Amino acid sequence: MQVFGYVRVSTAEQAANGDSLETQKAKITGYAMMQGWTVGEIFVEAGVSGSVPLADRPQGERLLAAAGKGDMIITPKLDRMFRSASDALGTLELLKEEGTGLVMIDLGGDVTGNGISKLVFTILSAVAENERDRIRERIREVKRHLASQGVYGGGKPPFGFDVVEGRLVPNVDQMVILAKMRSMREAGAPLRAIGDAVGLKAMSVKRILDRASI
Repeated sequence: MQVFGYVRVSTAEQAANGDSLETQKAKITGYAMMQGWTVGEIFVEAGVSGSVPLADRPQGERLLAAAGKGDMIITPKLDRMFRSASDALGTLELLKEEGTGLVMIDLGGDVTGNGISKLVFTILSAVAENERDRIRERIREVKRHLASQGVYGGGKPPFGFDVVEGRLVPNVDQMVILAKMRSMREAGAPLRAIGDAVGLKAMSVKRILDRASI
């Protein structure tokens, strides 16, 4: 078993509290010592907002790539890793699927494998669903308005489409990939296996499939 730590401070937190990272590291090291574990590496995310999904942060991406089956990740607090319940739930589902443990010290231990796991997942699922509902409604309102004007809503187009002259046009190659991802997921394939099959990261696969269902 490998043991990894994860700490993060935003730019504002760095300015206000220069020892924040060291405090977080000390908590991780202390917890590991009490469990008889040795921390192999602590991934330090400095100057990154919690609003950025974990898999899209430089050190978060490295951490998810490094941790595997039977490994353990330790972070001092839930908000060091996540600000969005949807991101937290998606990442926890991925880690649980792959057999990787995640200790959140402020929540009392491994949130993927012990008695508090069900409670944490239940709460995060409820909050995440509320977040998704609000996002869906905002998207619908914007799309309805723009559609009435004959204009695409802007931003990055959903996977499977290109924007041509202000309108969404199906991208045949991406549509084939999307269909394959859906088919594999419906058949029970894990996210990482789907990502390997289509050349994408596991969390990217989850976001694409989630967005396609909105």
